[in-house]
Amino acid sequence: MALNRRNLFSITAASAVLGAPAAAADTVSASLPGFRSGYANVNGIRMHYVTGGRGRPVVLVPGWPQTWWEFHKIMPALAAKYRVIAVDLRGQGGSDKPAGGYDKKTMARDIYELVCGLGYSTVDIIGHDIGAMVAFSFAANHPGATRTVSLLDVSHPDENLFRIPLLAPPGTPVHVWWFAFNQVRCLPEQLLTGRFRYMVDWLFDTILVDKTSVGDRDRAIYAAAYDRPDAIRAGNAWYQAFYQDIEDQKGYSKITAPMLGLAAEYNDTLQYSLPDKGTNVKLGKIAKAGHFLPEEQPEAVLKALAEFL
Repeated sequence: MALNRRNLFSITAASAVLGAPAAAADTVSASLPGFRSGYANVNGIRMHYVTGGRGRPVVLVPGWPQTWWEFHKIMPALAAKYRVIAVDLRGQGGSDKPAGGYDKKTMARDIYELVCGLGYSTVDIIGHDIGAMVAFSFAANHPGATRTVSLLDVSHPDENLFRIPLLAPPGTPVHVWWFAFNQVRCLPEQLLTGRFRYMVDWLFDTILVDKTSVGDRDRAIYAAAYDRPDAIRAGNAWYQAFYQDIEDQKGYSKITAPMLGLAAEYNDTLQYSLPDKGTNVKLGKIAKAGHFLPEEQPEAVLKALAEFL
């Protein structure tokens, strides 16, 4: 059903600060010529997004502990052919951080209302990490609005999450201990407020193959976006909602839109989980990259997306 743009959707153009209000004073337009920042009132929250380019709409959905900025290396190339819409999720960056609504179905609804309010009926949606979970939920709950869906290194939560060990066996490529840490309420805010750069540096230094591919400026942007208690609480809430996400997923039909699963070379989870969740699934791997694919291997990601889209 079409949204009433006058009543439900308002846009405020802004030269918003990268990542979050507390980040450095670089504006979007100065950092990415041809792009501009905006805000929309959707699904009960104020959502931040960045747009640029012309053509078919492509929505970029980021993950933890990042913001829309994680796509900055691929946005200009995509904008040469598409209308790019990079979002900050509910709880992330310049978007509101409400008390609830962090299940992926609600977060997908946020994006659905955004794209409808921008005047689009169908989009290609590309998500990474938590954003991939939201992109999957978008395709499951809004199939008529989904032209294609691309998932970078992560799929939607299902019961396989219960198999993640607290103590990882020797040789495990990546032990996602923060899945459990982020389930804890209140304590992460006490430990990380004003210190989130330690978390950012540990994650990138541990998981990246090329540790210079996410530089000091990028890390400062992400740390600033999560350095406050409300931002830490909201980011953790994405993980705390996994139980609801798992229950929601049980009721989803197979994704009928063409679906791409693009994983880091060491990550085999998508090849086991995705084929049974869609009717038209393509899988791929990105060499010489850890989890943060769009920043570490942007050219390889762009090549895979160009072939798929």
